[in-house]
Amino acid sequence: MIWTLLLLLGGLVLLWKGADLLSDGAAGLAQRMGVSQLVIGLTIVATGTSTPEAAAGIVAALDGRGDIVVGNVFGANIADLAMIGGLVALIRPLRVRSATLMREIPAMLVVIVFLWLVLQNLGLSRIDGAVLIGVFAILLTLTIRSARMSAREPIKDLATVVEPARTTAQNVMFLVLGFIALAIGAQLAVHGAEGIGRRIGLSDAVIGSTILAIGTTLPELMTCLVAAVKGHHDISIGNLVGSVIFNSLFVMGIAALARPLTISPRFAGGPDYWILVGVAVGFTAAVIVGKRTIRRLSGSILLLAYAGYLAYLLTFTPAG
Repeated sequence: MIWTLLLLLGGLVLLWKGADLLSDGAAGLAQRMGVSQLVIGLTIVATGTSTPEAAAGIVAALDGRGDIVVGNVFGANIADLAMIGGLVALIRPLRVRSATLMREIPAMLVVIVFLWLVLQNLGLSRIDGAVLIGVFAILLTLTIRSARMSAREPIKDLATVVEPARTTAQNVMFLVLGFIALAIGAQLAVHGAEGIGRRIGLSDAVIGSTILAIGTTLPELMTCLVAAVKGHHDISIGNLVGSVIFNSLFVMGIAALARPLTISPRFAGGPDYWILVGVAVGFTAAVIVGKRTIRRLSGSILLLAYAGYLAYLLTFTPAG
């Protein structure tokens, strides 16, 4: 038990540090390209902080653990919107641009509905994976194009991501080191989480949705909390919404390409899927009710919802 715990902790540390290096390096390159905070939040930061989910998903897929892959995606998405969104709102009410409410948030909801269609056969084939990756590429291209057209804030305000400016060579080095740390960390985290979960009688679905999901969302948590303290709302909201889209399309797509997956009915229109839908709708409702601001009361409700989700997982899920 001590060994598996050390594996998990070591893996999570490497995942967190790898994502940090990857995000910093990618954002440094983007800074030199002159893109805005919103574009960075939706793309570079969201991709960098969600890379642990992708790395862990590939490892779990190669081990034939479909429920860990999908459970990690569902759990990470719910943690992003409910746990992290709630904590950020408690620190400082989170403002959302009208364009984001009309464009990126609806895109997130459509992607979640799309998952219901893809998962209905209780599995993900390589064709499904290619479709998910294709949709992600199209959506990413459209998001960058429209966000860059409407962006107003200069990239120089992005002190939370790149501080200070680095050379191109240094940014590339950060990217390489980040990928190496993520590859090693994913191996350790998946096997450590599986070992601990098995010893205490948890199923793959719960292991992926709780231990692994919370661990792999640590980069999003840190990035959003720092951005909230600094008042960089576009980074926080872009990171959260972008991460949900990235997880749902790219993470599951790349895992299915690595190896076809078989999943439990709970994720294919079952209770876990509808909890994800409810949290996403609740997050959107918090933005609308607060007149494009997620206020502290809404943040508290989101956190309570996440606590209820964890209680459901640990109480009503059969043991593995």
